[in-house]
Amino acid sequence: MRRRALFAGVVAAVAATTLLLGNSISGDDAQAKLSVKQLVRTGFEEQQLARRTGEPTHYTRSEQALRQALEQDPNDVRALIGLASLSNTRHHFRDGLALARKAQRLSPGTALIQGVIGDALVEMGSYEAGFRAYERMVALKPSIAGYARIAHAQSLLGDYDGARRTLRLALDSAVDAETRAWAYVELGRLDRSELRLAAAAQQFRKALAVSPGHPIALEAFGETEAARGNLAHAIRLQAAAVERRFSPEFAASLGDLYSVAGDKAAAKQAYDRVADQERRLAENGVDTDLDKAMFQLEHGINLSGSLQLARRGYAQRPGVEANEVLSWALVRNGRCQEAIPYSNRALRFPDGHRYFHRAMIESCLGRTAAAQRLFRKALTTDPNFSPIWARFAQAQLR
Repeated sequence: MRRRALFAGVVAAVAATTLLLGNSISGDDAQAKLSVKQLVRTGFEEQQLARRTGEPTHYTRSEQALRQALEQDPNDVRALIGLASLSNTRHHFRDGLALARKAQRLSPGTALIQGVIGDALVEMGSYEAGFRAYERMVALKPSIAGYARIAHAQSLLGDYDGARRTLRLALDSAVDAETRAWAYVELGRLDRSELRLAAAAQQFRKALAVSPGHPIALEAFGETEAARGNLAHAIRLQAAAVERRFSPEFAASLGDLYSVAGDKAAAKQAYDRVADQERRLAENGVDTDLDKAMFQLEHGINLSGSLQLARRGYAQRPGVEANEVLSWALVRNGRCQEAIPYSNRALRFPDGHRYFHRAMIESCLGRTAAAQRLFRKALTTDPNFSPIWARFAQAQLR
C-alpha cells in the first residue's frame, strides 16, 4: 500500500475554524477587528473546501483572504495559524514552520499551533521534535486534530495497536459524519497495513455507510479490493473516487488498475488527468516536485528530469518521502551507489515500496542474494505494494 496521507491537516482545519468562530471580539477596536475576523473565517473555509474537494483554487482564495487579514493586523494569531497550515498543505514546510512559530510566540498556549509545527517538522525529517509537538498539542487540549496526529505518529513507528486506540478516541469524540468516516478510513488503513484485507474492507464500508460517496473511503476501499484480487470492483470504486475528488494520486491509482486490466486507452486517459491536475496544483502554489517525480519514475517518464525534481524536492523537505523519491530517482538513472544513503534513511519507516526500491539498488549493484532477500521482504510486507511493480518483483523470484 503506497498512500499514507496525513489527514490530521483536515481535522486541524475543522478545529481551527471552531477556535476561530468561538472567539469573540470586544473592546474599542471591535468594529475594526470585525473585517479581520471575517477574512480569517473566509481563509479557513476555503481551506476546508480544498481539503474536502481537492480543488486547488481554494488554496489561492484562502491565501488572499489570510494575507489581507495580516495586512490589517500582522499579529493576528488565527490568520498566522491559517497561513501556516496552508503553507504546509502546499508543501512549503519551512514557511509553515516560521509562521507557526511566530504564532506560538504570540500565543504559546494555543494547542493547534503545536500541531502545525509538528506537521512541518515531520515532513522535514525532524521526527522526534515533530512527535513531541504533537504530544504537547494533546497535553494542552485533547482534540480530534490532536488524536489524528498522535495516531499518525504511532502508525509510522509501527505501533498499530496504539494507533487504533487513539483513533477510537477520535471516533468516540466525532460529532459529524465526515469525521467519523475519516476515522473508519484510518482504522481500515491500519488493517490494510497488517494485511488484514477483509477487516480493512469492512472499515471502509462503515465509512461509506456514515458518509455515502466519501471519495477517500472509495479510493481506500478500491485499493484494498485490488489487493484482494477483485480488480473489476476496484476499478469501479477508484473511478467513483476520481469523479468525486480532484486528486492526481487517485487518478494515478486508477490508471495503474486500468493498465493491469489491459485497458491501455483508459489508463492513458487517467494518466493524462494526473498531468493536468499536477499542473493546476502548481498554478495554485502547491510544490508538486516530489509527487510529480515519483509518478514519472514509476511510469518511466522523463527519468533525468525526474531526478532534478527529486533533488529540488529533497532540498525543501528532506524527510522519509523525499529520501525515498530521490533514492528511486538515482536508481532509475543508473546511479545506484549514490542512492544507498537516501534509501537507508527512507527505510527508517519501511514499507513494501521502500523494500522494493532497496532491492532494485542491490540488483543494480550486482548483489543478487541481497536483492532476492529484499524482493521477498517487499512482497511479504505487502504483496500488492504496487499494481505494476509488485508483478515485477514477483518475476524476479521465479
